[in-house]
Amino acid sequence: MLDLSVIILAKNEELHIRRCLENILPAAKEVFVIDCFSTDNTAAICREYPRVQVLQHEWPGLYAPQFNWALDHCPITTAWVLRLDADEALEEMKEKLPALPPDVTGVIHKRRHIFLGRWMKHGVYPVKLLRLFRHGAARCEQRHMDEHMELSRGRAVEFEHDFVDENLNGLGWWAHKHVDYSARELADLEDILSSAAADSGINGQAERKRAMKERYARQPLFWRSFAYFCYRYFLKLGFLDGREGFLWHFMQGWWYRTLVDARQFEKQKKGSGKTAR
Repeated sequence: MLDLSVIILAKNEELHIRRCLENILPAAKEVFVIDCFSTDNTAAICREYPRVQVLQHEWPGLYAPQFNWALDHCPITTAWVLRLDADEALEEMKEKLPALPPDVTGVIHKRRHIFLGRWMKHGVYPVKLLRLFRHGAARCEQRHMDEHMELSRGRAVEFEHDFVDENLNGLGWWAHKHVDYSARELADLEDILSSAAADSGINGQAERKRAMKERYARQPLFWRSFAYFCYRYFLKLGFLDGREGFLWHFMQGWWYRTLVDARQFEKQKKGSGKTAR
């Protein structure tokens, strides 16, 4: 067992939470589930496991303040902390983590996204995320979307294997979630248009992604979402992932981002939206 605590933010995750806990409990000394007053059996399932603590806290509207609240209020006693979602699984730590030198305070993993049961190998893979860090060495940055962990000291290294992101809910749930995401994504893009703040403490891949997002935010509405889909689906070979790949890149790469553009266009028509150019 590793000197590791896991923090999971959850609400109505009974479909995923048992799979997540049983994947991580053999490696983790303690698991903290921050439950946003679920109305299903999420909290009850968590309490079946002796090393899982459930803390309930109302959702503040964004991921970062909820996760940072967890860092401040969970009775963490371990050297390392892992940020994990209920629909994710992560391996590979048992041998490598204890051998890391003291100046390494963060670990980057590649995210393997499973959509409709198929691994999306092309288009955007690999997305590299810092999810594992020394206790006290990182905070979640305050953003509307695309939040990264920022290291306050030390350096990050990259582990070889992926962590798996597979949500078992249907497409209706996925679409509703992205309708909600579109408002946050628009707020993020408008922040970029107002002032491009410099990032600090996040890994190089995240910084490159931020630079690309800034360029994207300054492109014409509707054209940018179409061009992004073409980039992912054709230039980055998303079409090789079959029908599932078409649906993934169309829905997440074009439909969702066109919805964001439509919301921005609506605000501009009312005189309250930022203009890209």
